[in-house]
Amino acid sequence: MIPENVNEDLLGPAGQKSDAPRQGVVNQLETDPEGAEHSTGILPSQELERQVRVTREIIAVEPIEDNQYQPASLDLRLGPVAYRVRASFLPGKDATVEQRLEDLAMHRMDISDGGVLERGCVYIVPLLEHLSLRRRTSAMGNPKSSTGRLDVFTRLITDHGTEFDRVREQYKGPLYAEVSPRTFSVLVRKGSRLSQLRIRRGNPLSSDEAMKRLQQKHHVVETISEDQIRNGVPVSVDLRGDATSRLIGYKARSHSGLIDIDKVRHYEVLDYWEPVYAPRHGGLILDPADFYILASLEAVKVPPRYAAEMIAYDTLVGEFRVHYAGFFDPGFGHPEAGGEGSRAVLEVRSYEVPFVIEHGQIVGRLAYERLTAQPGRLYGSGLKSSYQRQGLALSKHFKPLPPSDVRSF
Repeated sequence: MIPENVNEDLLGPAGQKSDAPRQGVVNQLETDPEGAEHSTGILPSQELERQVRVTREIIAVEPIEDNQYQPASLDLRLGPVAYRVRASFLPGKDATVEQRLEDLAMHRMDISDGGVLERGCVYIVPLLEHLSLRRRTSAMGNPKSSTGRLDVFTRLITDHGTEFDRVREQYKGPLYAEVSPRTFSVLVRKGSRLSQLRIRRGNPLSSDEAMKRLQQKHHVVETISEDQIRNGVPVSVDLRGDATSRLIGYKARSHSGLIDIDKVRHYEVLDYWEPVYAPRHGGLILDPADFYILASLEAVKVPPRYAAEMIAYDTLVGEFRVHYAGFFDPGFGHPEAGGEGSRAVLEVRSYEVPFVIEHGQIVGRLAYERLTAQPGRLYGSGLKSSYQRQGLALSKHFKPLPPSDVRSF
């Protein structure tokens, strides 16, 4: 049995930085009564660093870079080769990914210096990071926010895996990314980062009652009440937008150019996206052939000792999927980390048939989970986080849209 309050086990020397702005944020929050360390929960950045440098539970072919560490996750890097495969697959409990590739791989591509992943195709890419997890430790994968906003469907798979994005307790072995661009073909290379890894110790319980208390104390989703919380904290969609422009989102253009996944603020918005404006009457009709970027009506925040995940699909709210990259790091939208007023950006695709969504309609639910301890770094505070204080925002690959390109009413 591991005691509830631990120091040496959870907070080793790795990851302790002399970053004054970041440490200032941490110090302001140390008086939080939720500040007790826990033996179960999502591991914070300093413990991820300890797993790399001390316990060697995270191993890499090339040294892990400091900017791979996020408040409660680790960026994963593509390796030097990619395999185009006939179909998506899980290896199953009796096979490794490499064994399945012998049957399903169509082409092996060297992406050391760059390679194009074509839209509509499925690829398997071995990652530079491997795992050697200890007892009571498991992991979860998710696409990075920028990956989801490009409609690049990315999932983590492991040897003998029976679920996507889930790494079983005590797993020892390589990691692979399944990558399937849906709208834009993308240029990637060794070291490109499409996904993140979260590590969980134990199996902490999460309940609506706990999330109700969190909402009451922190107002994690603006304007909702505790009695609206059921299977997570609800988030609704904004279909009115700015009072002047009435811009509510973007719809991806179907036959656009290539996007280099590592270029930032490089591409013109209107070459790839069509602005979507508030409907004059009724709701917005989602076409199943199209991919949309919308925004939540409510401001969202994640307290420093918690992480949140958007539940991707809920048949109770409609026949569409929201949020491929559904992970929110500690500090997102939180005022002490400079994120007051941040909205959740929603990656939306309808299923099979056109579907109408209305302003204020619930489109997803956030599930909050505690960390074992407060992270040494918070989202937005000294990390140059791309989406802190965001409203409606495309991925970081695009230049800001000039006001003159936004239609006014």
